[in-house]
Amino acid sequence: MADKATGVGTATKRARKAVAADPGEGTVTTTAPQSSTDIVTAPRGAESVDPATLPVRPGEDPWTSEEVHELHDELISDLERLRGEIDAADAAIAGLMRDSNDGAGDDQVDAGTKNISRESELALANNARDSLAQTERALERLEGVGFGICESCGQAIGKARMQAFPRATLCVQCKAKQERR
Repeated sequence: MADKATGVGTATKRARKAVAADPGEGTVTTTAPQSSTDIVTAPRGAESVDPATLPVRPGEDPWTSEEVHELHDELISDLERLRGEIDAADAAIAGLMRDSNDGAGDDQVDAGTKNISRESELALANNARDSLAQTERALERLEGVGFGICESCGQAIGKARMQAFPRATLCVQCKAKQERR
């Protein structure tokens, strides 16, 4: 039961047992690291991205390190900007919600204006949250696997499209098909 909660399946257990029981050269230990300094993690950020691994469409120049760093920096600045927008929108929403209870003496127009303001702030906050999630996902894909590959057809999205809109997950053709539906 605990294995299911942690995501460790029986195939993983069998693989661990096979490695631990391997009578080959050397010994395999499965003990946990003694301190946090023993844990080796892959580098994160633009430095972890090999520009040669990023896909390009036929006829496009390969990615350069400078372009990858520029794109990475743009995504990071977008994250910071969006987090600020969300904080500001949350503060505005809290103020509008507080003011909504103080409607004594308001006529219908004033009440309607307050409702529209609240709805508008909620929509802006939700849009900023959606953009934040897309930007975080684009950054994860850039630092990991899948950046620049269409999630629908598996082909390269295109360097120019990724530079213009780094949160893109579909190539132009697949995006056009999606919008026609």
